[in-house]
Amino acid sequence: MLRSLYISAKGARRFFSTRKASLEDYRPSRRGKFVQNSFQLENPWLCDSLLQTYLKRCLPNEVFGSLSSDLEQFGDRIVSEVDGLGRDCELNPPKLNIYDAWGNRVDQLLTCQAWRKMHDISAEEGLIALGYNRKEFGEYARLYQSTKLLLFAPSSGLYSCPLAMTDGAVKLIQSVPHDLEELRIAESHLLSRDPSEFWTSGQWMTEKGGGSDVAGGCDSYAVQQSATTHKLYGYKWFSSAADSDIAFTLAREMSENGEVGDGTSGLTLFYLRTHDLKGRLNNMEIHKLKDKLGTRQLPTAELLLDGTVAHRVGEPGRGVASISPMLTITRIHNAISAVGVMRRILQLSKDFAAKRKSFGKLLKDHPLHVQTLARMEVELRGCQLFLLELCRLLGLEECNKATSEQLHLLRMLTPILKLYTAKQAVPFVSEGLESFGGQGYIEETGLPALLRDGQVLPIWEGTTNILSLDVLRAIAKSNNQSMDVFMHEIEKRMGDVEKENLKEQANMLSRKCSELERSCSSLDMSGFEVAARDFAFSLAHLYIGMLLIEQADSPAARPSDVTAAIEWCGRPLPLLSPGAYSQQVRDKNSDLLGWLK
Repeated sequence: MLRSLYISAKGARRFFSTRKASLEDYRPSRRGKFVQNSFQLENPWLCDSLLQTYLKRCLPNEVFGSLSSDLEQFGDRIVSEVDGLGRDCELNPPKLNIYDAWGNRVDQLLTCQAWRKMHDISAEEGLIALGYNRKEFGEYARLYQSTKLLLFAPSSGLYSCPLAMTDGAVKLIQSVPHDLEELRIAESHLLSRDPSEFWTSGQWMTEKGGGSDVAGGCDSYAVQQSATTHKLYGYKWFSSAADSDIAFTLAREMSENGEVGDGTSGLTLFYLRTHDLKGRLNNMEIHKLKDKLGTRQLPTAELLLDGTVAHRVGEPGRGVASISPMLTITRIHNAISAVGVMRRILQLSKDFAAKRKSFGKLLKDHPLHVQTLARMEVELRGCQLFLLELCRLLGLEECNKATSEQLHLLRMLTPILKLYTAKQAVPFVSEGLESFGGQGYIEETGLPALLRDGQVLPIWEGTTNILSLDVLRAIAKSNNQSMDVFMHEIEKRMGDVEKENLKEQANMLSRKCSELERSCSSLDMSGFEVAARDFAFSLAHLYIGMLLIEQADSPAARPSDVTAAIEWCGRPLPLLSPGAYSQQVRDKNSDLLGWLK
């Protein structure tokens, strides 16, 4: 026993023997002394001179004065609060619990605290209400609202999407004749600036059988229950903002013998509350949340409607016509998001170029880098002026102050605005990411999310080809009056240019108008359909050129405005020669794809 204790003690002495220790093993890894300064987000209102100049030019002094202080304060809030919340929304996407721990179906949609805070900020800042505050701001209410949304969108964590549909819902309620108390209640909530009262709206149109082809793909049915209610049955395939309070959707009314109408004439518009007064889902199931390339912050779901209580809106069989006011608004919101993300990536790229050194000098001192950003600046200016001008026209239309010519322009140019800005946003943001080098590809910077989210813009609310064909329909429906008004508008406004150094650009734009008319006159109907995309881009090119020249011709213009106008007008028209759309070329296209019979 004593011997064993002695051996143990001897072993312990050996265990506690000393040796030379080194702290080097526990020091932080060596990473070098250089640390690159990150880009800095600035107040988006104060750093946008073009936006300020346009509003000063278009708004009465008293109106501009009353809104500019609010926009500056909101810009500060975006930098100090909103942008961080938007990042939190990206990092904490929504989740769906279909069953509870005991196997009960609960369909619990969980969103993060930042997403819910975006709801409150949207109400407090009046991001919907301002657009309808015509009593105070008249025809300028839309410009005011759109400007705030433009500042908000790239920091919103995609809360701009439910706001787009909420804005469209208000427009629909105010545009479609009805006597539904339910809609009057909904409108008051949608326009509320009290976060506890503010509602958002969904727009559930897409089903498995069709995206843009709404009429061909709609397979939902409505069974009348009373004089004012129906029950809806169907599967909504792509339902964005699934956490909304209300929704508008399309369905086919079923007769007593079970028959429904086909095509567009069989579709009727319905309004519904997503939950009942006890907070339970309105006879629907959330089957899954979509796993998307981008817009991960936004809960987009597949929904089963199984007796969902709803109210018919408008006349039976006039569903597509009834939702058209909503589409005008959501397409403009799409353009707001496109221009907003373009503004954001360029502002960050410019800031980074003043901080990042490469080959012994700052990026802003490399002429090729400067040229790349300058070309982006011209594109951004054109898209931004296009957006603001259509928001101005929308404000006039909503106050019954628009001329018949302005109404023609608004109808024809809205799909062009959407398709053009959306299509430019994706390569624009990609170019912007490239300006950061490898850091533009690193998730922690937040930059890749801008590109992922931007990719939805050419898809949502109509793809580029669908909207190009919509432009042709708008022109045909007006018996070509829209085109006549468009050409006359450019000729008139270019004839009013006063600065000598811009008159050549104005004349060049007029010559391009004539060139476009000659090309169009040589196309047959089938050729026109194939040329629709290039034609729509050409109209965008001409209208943006006119707006850039007007901006450069204004008394408050800067030399950079003249540079932008000259650079833009030097670009060729996108529309090719008529031969590029001939039957022979169309056959070759099919042969290239292996589809020629």
